[in-house]
Amino acid sequence: MKITFSTPSQPRSGTLVVGVLKGGQMLSTTAALDKKSGGAVSRAMKTSRFKGEKGQWLSLLAPSNLPLNRLVLLGIGKAKDIDDKRLQAAGGRIVSMLAKKGDSTVRVAVDAIKESPIRSSDMAAQLAFGALLRSYRFGKYRTKEKTKDKPSLKTLMIQVRGHDAARKVFAPMEKTAKGVFFTRDLVSEPSNVLYPETLAKQAKTLEKLGVRVEILNQARLRKLGMGALLGVAQGSVHPPYVVVMQWKGAPKAKNKHPVAFVGKGVTFDTGGISIKPSNGMEDMKWDMAGSGVVIGLMKALAGRKAKVNAVGVVGLVENMPSGSAQRPGDIVTSMSGQTIEVLNTDAEGRLVLADVLWYCQKRFKPRLMVDLATLTGAIIVALGTEIAGLFSNDDDLAEHLTEAGEAVGEEVWRFPMNDSFDRLLNCNIADMKNITGTRGAGSITASQFLQRFINKVPWAHLDIAGVTWSSKDKPTVPRGGTGFGVRLLDRFVADYCEKG
Repeated sequence: MKITFSTPSQPRSGTLVVGVLKGGQMLSTTAALDKKSGGAVSRAMKTSRFKGEKGQWLSLLAPSNLPLNRLVLLGIGKAKDIDDKRLQAAGGRIVSMLAKKGDSTVRVAVDAIKESPIRSSDMAAQLAFGALLRSYRFGKYRTKEKTKDKPSLKTLMIQVRGHDAARKVFAPMEKTAKGVFFTRDLVSEPSNVLYPETLAKQAKTLEKLGVRVEILNQARLRKLGMGALLGVAQGSVHPPYVVVMQWKGAPKAKNKHPVAFVGKGVTFDTGGISIKPSNGMEDMKWDMAGSGVVIGLMKALAGRKAKVNAVGVVGLVENMPSGSAQRPGDIVTSMSGQTIEVLNTDAEGRLVLADVLWYCQKRFKPRLMVDLATLTGAIIVALGTEIAGLFSNDDDLAEHLTEAGEAVGEEVWRFPMNDSFDRLLNCNIADMKNITGTRGAGSITASQFLQRFINKVPWAHLDIAGVTWSSKDKPTVPRGGTGFGVRLLDRFVADYCEKG
């Protein structure tokens, strides 16, 4: 969907969306239309339940004396409560309401609101951003889709005074949205299309934006000693890869150490020999979401020319049962030299991350490191499908990630970590085991496992198992792959990493 910005003008046909504050308080464009229609808009509100509450909307066939087909009243709520997230949600609702109504172009009037802390050009940009995020659609495999099910909306025209300023504010947001869309695309692909080699090739496309991309093949991984990652991959016909992406947006920065992002990329997870139940196993195509977020984030940073030196490292494997697959009870040696008894082959993500985290630290010596993974089902038990789990060895880093998540509506909740949880991983015949053998604190002990491969670098782990895929539409996120994490980390970089 195309987004344009223009000065306010009276449309001659089509659909116009206008805002109404709580209590039915009309904004300037709405009031002008009401006057021109002889009070028809006011009467329509009085005979309906529409009161301008946040999220409410009322669609009207335009009165005969207005040069429109449809007038849509959009509830904004209280002026003092207007913020970026509310505006983005309003933009998303416009798209969800009108995408399939037959209009190819819809106009939205954004008026100045005296009591609002946000100027109208910024409001227009945020509304456009939400609309763009909601317009995403993964439809490449729908060959017989009915016309009524296809979106008709092609262009959203935002009318606002200061449209040039709005366009300027929106420009980097559009680049961020492209990173989100890339992640959603990757997460949505089936595993017969997206496997380690093809996912690595997708990451390679970032070179067009100035990202340096290296693909480490199986021979190189063996030479590096990534025994934990290779053990996960050995049951599949698809060989593993590690992809390294570097964006050098601040070559003259005083701090030469990059910020680092690491992602788990299990392109399909059967559980291996410790095989999962068949019911719902198809969802395991998105067990690579952590890597998808890192790749999408690198696209967003490069797209908006972020003034930061960032590195993204993803470990790509497929976890399959076969005659060559890793067995419960096997012992592997990680790149760090630590040995691991694999008690459950379905606890494979932590094995992949163990080697990739170590590699990233050893090679790049980052000033901070954040990893993302659909790591545990236990995090869904704890937090459901709205909030991601946060684990960290650094209070400042954890606080900054929490603030960034709250700012963009991708919230995280921090869990405790301590030696009592760590001791549960101790093993009689190796340095550690990959599960504790108990049912309690599964997400915490998985994070404790990862921390055994972290040195002194500030580090955070985001368990995104519950938030990677949505079974219902949300204001700015259609059903399917969410891209959760791209906006959070992009905001984190903008607020805390680009300043020095």
